[in-house]
Amino acid sequence: MAYVLQQLLSKSAKAYPEKIAVWARGRSVTYRELDERSNQMAHLLRKQGITKGDRVGLFFPKCVESVVSMLGVLKAGGVYVPLDPQAPADRVGYIIGNCGIRVLITNHEKREVLTPETLELLESCISTDQAENGKDGKLIPWSMLAEFPADHAPEVSLIETDLAYILYTSGSTGRPKGVMLSHQNALTFVEWCAEEFQVRSEDRLSNHAPLHFDLSVFDVYNTLEAGATVYLITEELALFPTSLANFIETQGITIWYSVPSALMLLLLHAHLTPEKLKSVRTILFAGEVFPMKYLRQLAEMAPAAELYNLYGPTETNVCTYYKVERERLASLEKLPIGIACANTDAFAVTDDGRRAAQGETGELCVRGPAVTYGYWADPEKTQKMCVPNRFEQNFEEKMYRTGDLVTMAEDGNFYFLGRRDSMIKSRGYRIELGEIESALLSHPGVREAAVLAVPDEIVGNRIRAVVAIHVPDSLKPIDLQQHCSTRVPKYMIPEVIELCVELPKTSTGKIDRVKLAAKDPAKEPVSVR
Repeated sequence: MAYVLQQLLSKSAKAYPEKIAVWARGRSVTYRELDERSNQMAHLLRKQGITKGDRVGLFFPKCVESVVSMLGVLKAGGVYVPLDPQAPADRVGYIIGNCGIRVLITNHEKREVLTPETLELLESCISTDQAENGKDGKLIPWSMLAEFPADHAPEVSLIETDLAYILYTSGSTGRPKGVMLSHQNALTFVEWCAEEFQVRSEDRLSNHAPLHFDLSVFDVYNTLEAGATVYLITEELALFPTSLANFIETQGITIWYSVPSALMLLLLHAHLTPEKLKSVRTILFAGEVFPMKYLRQLAEMAPAAELYNLYGPTETNVCTYYKVERERLASLEKLPIGIACANTDAFAVTDDGRRAAQGETGELCVRGPAVTYGYWADPEKTQKMCVPNRFEQNFEEKMYRTGDLVTMAEDGNFYFLGRRDSMIKSRGYRIELGEIESALLSHPGVREAAVLAVPDEIVGNRIRAVVAIHVPDSLKPIDLQQHCSTRVPKYMIPEVIELCVELPKTSTGKIDRVKLAAKDPAKEPVSVR
């Protein structure tokens, strides 16, 4: 039985050495090659001074080298930190500094966007560009992997509670926060998936989610666990629904996992037919609410596929699930988030601290081996969200407060009601509205800013901002969108920005968000490109 993630690869490399493990951008590697290249990467990282628990950044678009790098870091005893290749330099620089990343695996294009201050923090960069040669001691070409042993990994003592990776998500303070995940956290999820979805060696899994998004954990590691093949869907391919639908058909994808909005784009814009989805036997979706009318359409387009709604924040990966009952689809008004996964306990807690009874509203809390240790270098946030389980009197145990309000129906399924705080979901991404407000307020011409979520059945929520500026007519919405693009990812840039002289206030002097939300902007969204 695997107790660290890289053992999944070792098992399948012995069982299926010449089988394709990873496909991306027209290139592929077999299990034998993946095992050998990741061994070499581990030796190279050890030579660069990476020891147990050290963080290594991954900052480049999805490709075969992505999975080689992830596994190489783990085999070196390190902790990998996937960085959004589309994120602005300021955000990437903050994460590198916050996480203490000393070695960055990247390419020439991404390295060029880093500021001199960020580059100073790094001891070395390993380039994924096959043709690039090292120009100085800090730049290590990919070709150098060939100088290291391929038949074995370095001797590193690891146990299941050691950290495996850190995923950065939107933070309420205006800065992203790093969720720490151990080998045990990930394997608890992977082992449950293997049993529940019966992933087999002949399966072809899609990887639609970015590698810095927790959905990708299933795609990569359940592929390795089963000896299957994962097809990495690049950012470019994901942009074109028709091409993506053709890709699913031609590659014979059998298991699909994505946010609902990706599936809705296929339904709306890909000229989808049941023929294009004939190979798909399981469709998993998570990250946001799936509107029932589109779920019904998907069920018609994939009549033979099993459909699952998976729920859970990054801090727990998936903690509840609902297998869609096709016979109930016509009558269901709202999709449940389901019941707790195996080896996970999920329960609602009322405002007065009781376990919520059936039909009562409460905050969903989770305990079990899938729950994060907390947030990197942020003990205050950790103590707030990972709290003592006061329902266990006999020993000390932590539970995670999701911040999500739920209720349990008579059939035992949980239903999601909303958020306690200002975090929203848009296109599957968790977004703290406060982080966008901080980005807007950093502009010297902005006096006040309020960011609101506008419900949308396609993407979950669209983002609207109301901004008070110091000098009337001194700024245009596009100016602030361009400013935001240097501080937050593209998916966090407000689509509508309304300019005013002053924001409405409540009697206590706070911004009156209720009044702002009630006001109809009466404007078309401004596209951000």
